[in-house]
Amino acid sequence: MNNTQSPVITATQQWLADVVIGLNLCPFARKPQRANLIRFTESRASSEQALLAELLTELEYLDATHAEQLETTLLIIPNFLQDFVDYNQFLDLADWLLERHDYEGVYQLATFHPHYQFAGTRADDAENLTNRAPYPILHLIREDSIERVLENYPDPEAIPENNIRAVQSLTPEQRKKLFPYV
Repeated sequence: MNNTQSPVITATQQWLADVVIGLNLCPFARKPQRANLIRFTESRASSEQALLAELLTELEYLDATHAEQLETTLLIIPNFLQDFVDYNQFLDLADWLLERHDYEGVYQLATFHPHYQFAGTRADDAENLTNRAPYPILHLIREDSIERVLENYPDPEAIPENNIRAVQSLTPEQRKKLFPYV
């Protein structure tokens, strides 16, 4: 599902196809992508309050739409929270929003940012690439869907380590091609 075909959405769709699906960082992403069950929404927010309002709108939209019609949403934030520290702090507010509106346990957020950095890593550590995207993104995921796919997935605990190996095995040329925004 596409709202508009802006350059931001196009770049995000390319990242999803080339990085997330192409490197198999999320073994569950291919099916909803092929079935056109992913909503790409470009945020216009320039403040935390505006972004929280957009996030709530997207949660309500997901909640009002059956999973057979819409599996997940990527809320792409091209003009706000460009600093990873600010983005990371905003995630506390996003979690609060889910809890306040009784969406905790119904939806979860996966997070991506051009400068994503896991705690205890250096900025240039390869493992950070697993969560780097061309823009800050809040990925809204249905908890029921995650539970269903995990029931049939042989070793979900191995996914993070497999992802790290996948990005570590990239040549410098491949990294530059897949992550030009880094």
